[in-house]
Amino acid sequence: MWRFIWIRLLQAIPVIFVVITATFFLIRKAPGGPFDAEKPVIPSVKRALEAKYNLDQSMWEQYVSYIAGLFRGDMGPSFKYPGWQVEDLIASGLPITAELGFYALLVALAVGVIAGVIAALKPNTAQDYIPMSLAMIGICMPTFMLGPLLVLLFGIHLEWLPISGWGDLPGDKILPSITLGAAYAAYVARLSRGGMLEIMSQDYIRTARAKGLPERVVVIKHAMRGGLIPVVTFLGPAFAGLLAGSFVVETIFQIPGLGRFYVQAAFNRDYTMILGTTIFLSVLIVMFNLLSDMLAMWMNPRLRQQVSGKR
Repeated sequence: MWRFIWIRLLQAIPVIFVVITATFFLIRKAPGGPFDAEKPVIPSVKRALEAKYNLDQSMWEQYVSYIAGLFRGDMGPSFKYPGWQVEDLIASGLPITAELGFYALLVALAVGVIAGVIAALKPNTAQDYIPMSLAMIGICMPTFMLGPLLVLLFGIHLEWLPISGWGDLPGDKILPSITLGAAYAAYVARLSRGGMLEIMSQDYIRTARAKGLPERVVVIKHAMRGGLIPVVTFLGPAFAGLLAGSFVVETIFQIPGLGRFYVQAAFNRDYTMILGTTIFLSVLIVMFNLLSDMLAMWMNPRLRQQVSGKR
């Protein structure tokens, strides 16, 4: 197990390095700059700002300086939030984004697992076709379309739920969580159905039924542990994807999380904020992938044997 973890961590190092390098040079090739605005900045002021943030150096010198700062744990100052370091802005927005991602993951698991298990119990019937058709719609419908539709229906026409903000009331969190979690619920439903169909045909399931166990016990106690392994493997990249992809939902519902900082940084050409957020989210994706693989091995002894080299 530990050998597997170390190998995965060592494999992640070049991946993160490529992400840093590609992002660093691509954002500097984009049109505009961090100090460009509708009203032109006085040339002397612009030169002073560039000197303050080391933008007067060559691109390679800036790159080496940034990499050296990362090794010290310094992501640099934000160009658009004077007095703020990038890591401080990430720390201020992350709790809200993480909370939104957690609620969205709960929605995805609750809806997806129930729909997938129900569909797998009677394959190729209406009980299978209806939830899987809805799952396909959920996969195809993007969040920037689903969010406004939910706002129009539940926020404006029915006036049941608030349409923006992220307060202490539970109602503030319902629409954003459903919007963000809907697509992942569809993926979870399809993975649950596939995993359960494979497990339900195994010999030990037939043995459990032959013993006279109720179908509820067979499904919940025996089938779901093995049938939901694909879902467990999907949890790591899913939660990382929820965090990384929340910027659309946060923009629609005016949620002051990390995603909105990311969007504003892209519009403002805030180089250090774009870089810092990209690096942080990349590390999260790598770590959650590793955690999901470890959880899948814990649930499936055969995977542990393959990793340890046993037969």
